[in-house]
Amino acid sequence: MKLNHKVAVITGGARGIGLAIAQGYLAEGAKLVIADIDQVAIDAALATLDADGQAGTRLMGVRLDVCDIKAIEAMVAQVSERFGGIDILVNNAALFDMAPVLEVTEASYDKQFNVNVRGLFFTLQAVARAMVARGQGGAIINMSSQAGRRGEALVSMYCATKAAVISLTQSCALDLIKHGIRVNGIAPGVVDTPMWAEVDALFARYEGRPPGEKKRLVGEAVPYGRMGRPEDYVGPALFLASDDSDYVVAQTLNVDGGNWMS
Repeated sequence: MKLNHKVAVITGGARGIGLAIAQGYLAEGAKLVIADIDQVAIDAALATLDADGQAGTRLMGVRLDVCDIKAIEAMVAQVSERFGGIDILVNNAALFDMAPVLEVTEASYDKQFNVNVRGLFFTLQAVARAMVARGQGGAIINMSSQAGRRGEALVSMYCATKAAVISLTQSCALDLIKHGIRVNGIAPGVVDTPMWAEVDALFARYEGRPPGEKKRLVGEAVPYGRMGRPEDYVGPALFLASDDSDYVVAQTLNVDGGNWMS
């Protein structure tokens, strides 16, 4: 039980990678907070996590819009009141959009940076403040992407937001380690989640491909031989949240089947 009695908040935790990490953390003894903007998805996630009826006292769901700083602060206060503090934050909430550079709209720019960068940072800040006040340190994991390691013609804004996540991970880690708070990141590659249906549809639109072709091609291009699966991120997220990574600070771990080496 590597996370026994630890309290973990996972934003965007109701589906995909976030839900897989939640399942892994629960199995390792953590108390879990599923923070997501979709209440229906939260309810479904909690039902999945407590399928045997044994985990109810260790589970909590909070509807959270990471673009709303007051809502973030309220979530931290609510979790602290319920569980006594926060030991782990997985900053997983994010969204994706794409367009050629000449067609990127202000609305798309604002939407991606508000969630992927602003929301991530101010969630980190609010949780870190609570960790510092509590005086027991903690672990913060920011979900970036292989898109943050390179540019891509149709994905300029998303790539920029995920590069910002890697940079914030480094700077925040250097500032917070004096408080015993370890900040690290994970950079997934292409992952087979429901979001990829939307991504595939956008590539079909802009590259003139039949539906499903882009997903097949990117999966075949991964050196490992397939797209990632949500469960592929449980082990890395457990490592970075546990004492096993006590001396790991300011790193963003590529978990992408060999797509990017850095």
